[in-house]
Amino acid sequence: MENSINNENKDRLFKIIFGRNENREWTLSLYNAINGSSYTNPEDITITTVEDVLYLSMKNDVSFLIADTMNLYEHQSTYNPNMPMSMLMYSGMVYSKYTSMHRISLYSKALKRLPVPKLVTFYNGTKEMEDKVILKLSDSFDKGSDPDIEVRVLMLNINYGRNMELMERCRPLCDYSIFVEAVRELKEEGFASEDAVHLAIRKLDGSSPIREYLLAHEAEVKMLVITEFDEKEDREMCREEGRAEGLAEGLAKGEDKLARLMKRLLEQGRYDDASKVTSDVEFRNKLYVEEDIS
Repeated sequence: MENSINNENKDRLFKIIFGRNENREWTLSLYNAINGSSYTNPEDITITTVEDVLYLSMKNDVSFLIADTMNLYEHQSTYNPNMPMSMLMYSGMVYSKYTSMHRISLYSKALKRLPVPKLVTFYNGTKEMEDKVILKLSDSFDKGSDPDIEVRVLMLNINYGRNMELMERCRPLCDYSIFVEAVRELKEEGFASEDAVHLAIRKLDGSSPIREYLLAHEAEVKMLVITEFDEKEDREMCREEGRAEGLAEGLAKGEDKLARLMKRLLEQGRYDDASKVTSDVEFRNKLYVEEDIS
C-alpha cells in the first residue's frame, strides 16, 4: 500500500478509493455491481486512467480494462449534462493510449477489434436527481440534426438512500455514500470541515471495507474532502448570489491559487498547515507570500 494517497490535490476521494491499483478489489466490486458480472480476481483489472492531462485542464477520474470492456468512470458532485462531451474526449485519450501500447495500426486493411466502451458517471450532488439517467451527446446538438457521433453516458445517483440494489451489491460504494452523507450532516450541524471528516470516518461500521483505509490515511482524506466540499460551496454560493462575471473569474483564479498552495503543502507533508489554510485567511495569505504564489 502506498504511504500517501494524494500527490495532486485535484484528485477526488472517489478516485482514490476506486481508481488505485492497491484498491482494485473495490474497483472490481463496483464493476460487478453495475454489470451483473461475477469476476473474482482483481488482477483481471488493468488500470488505464490518463493522468496529468493538460489539454483543457482535463483529468480522467478512473478508467480500466477488464475482459473486452474499457470502462471510464467519472465522479460528479454537481449535475453536469455535458459529461458526454467530456467522456468523448477522455475516451479518445484512453483509446489512443491503448492502440499505441498494443501496436494497433489504424491504417490496416484488416478490421481491428477494440474493447467495448462503457461510460458511467457517479453523481452525489445535492440537486434532486433520478436514480439512473442516460446523458446523450446528441442532446447538445440542434434538434432535428443528424449527427454522425453519439455518446451515451449512464449517470448513477449514489447519494445515500438511492440505487439501493447497486449499493447492496457493492459495499465499498455504499460505505462511500454513507461517509459523504455523514460529512454533509455534520457540517450542517455546525462542525468544522476537518472535524466532520474525522467523525464521519468513525461513523462507518467496523466491518466496512474502506474504513481502515480512510483511517490509515486520515490526514490526506481530510485534505481531499475539505478541498472538494469547500470548492463546491464556493461555486454554489457564487451562483446563488448571482455575482457578476468579473467576480466569478476572480473566484476561479482564487481557487487556482489556493489549489497550488494546497498542492505544495501536501507535497511537503505539511498536513496541519494545509488544513489551517482552508479556514484561516490571514495564515493563508502569509503562506502565499512565503511560497511565492501569486
